[in-house]
Amino acid sequence: MISIIKFRPVHCLGVALALAALPASAETARIYVTNSAGDSIHVIDPATNKVVQEIKGIEASHGVTFSPDGKRVYISNEAESTVEVVDQKSGKIVKHIPLSGRPNNLAVTPDGKRLVVAITEPGTLDIVDTVAMKVSKTIPMTGRLHNTYVTPDGKYAVSGSTRKKFMNVVDLATEKTAWEIEFDGGVRPMAFEKAADGSTSRVFVQLSNLHGFAVVDFAARKEVARIKFPDQPNGYGAIEGRVGAGVPSHGIGVAPDGKSLWANSHIANGVFAYSLPDLKPMGFAALPDLKLAGRDPIGAIPDWVTFTPDSKIIYVGNSTFNSVSAIDMKTMKLVAQIPVGQVPKRMNTLVMR
Repeated sequence: MISIIKFRPVHCLGVALALAALPASAETARIYVTNSAGDSIHVIDPATNKVVQEIKGIEASHGVTFSPDGKRVYISNEAESTVEVVDQKSGKIVKHIPLSGRPNNLAVTPDGKRLVVAITEPGTLDIVDTVAMKVSKTIPMTGRLHNTYVTPDGKYAVSGSTRKKFMNVVDLATEKTAWEIEFDGGVRPMAFEKAADGSTSRVFVQLSNLHGFAVVDFAARKEVARIKFPDQPNGYGAIEGRVGAGVPSHGIGVAPDGKSLWANSHIANGVFAYSLPDLKPMGFAALPDLKLAGRDPIGAIPDWVTFTPDSKIIYVGNSTFNSVSAIDMKTMKLVAQIPVGQVPKRMNTLVMR
């Protein structure tokens, strides 16, 4: 008997989960980890917390996302200014798509027909036609882009600039800028809260020099609040060069069930959790550190987060230790530390059912 498997993309937390419309008992998830200082991508099976695949030959990979049917993996390649199209099953590169410049993060639309790719120089948003396998449009920006996302309803591409300190929103129907917000700090990772009707309710924005995050009302097109992380724990980040560089936190996401928000802290060397929609503190999960005699402890420098689709485990990239931490979201305890490649950063979850 031949089974036909269909997938549908679910966007949450700034993380795109490709989910199939089959019973939960049939699901198989994979955690994809890009290694920014290496030439490979590691793939983790969350059932065993073991690396089960390594995609090789992509130097300085940045972002990773997937086609809705789960057959393709898209990876932004900073070294060659391309998007690499990878066959999910074999892990082999099947297509190099040239871009208008050096890419950072990327995201896919729910129908799978377009990729949006943040370009650092000269500062554009590339739209890639995934059928024609080429850039179909390059949208100019007022500064270089860092991270880009597609909203949960698939209507907008939202991008941030660390240098020019703006969040830009492109209407994907017209492929033109709809609106933009300026901040007092560079825009770093973002996460999205979905409203009951499927639209975007709020955006949670990490900023340079902010040990916390800003809250943007998407419909009102303005910042409405700022959440600062607790003062304790602390003591990390300085020796690793992150505090002086204006990056006290990097990595944020809404759990797939929409009930909690999780955000990394370099200063606390861990992840803070907040309930949704009220944004009340839920607790803190500590990450590994390195204690050496006569020196301050060295933190993990967490740089991204992703989740299992059942919202039970959060995965955090430890860029200092070339590993990924798996944390139980209920107990907030470390359940596994998984060795990966050099300086892991962006991660994403693919769910095949």
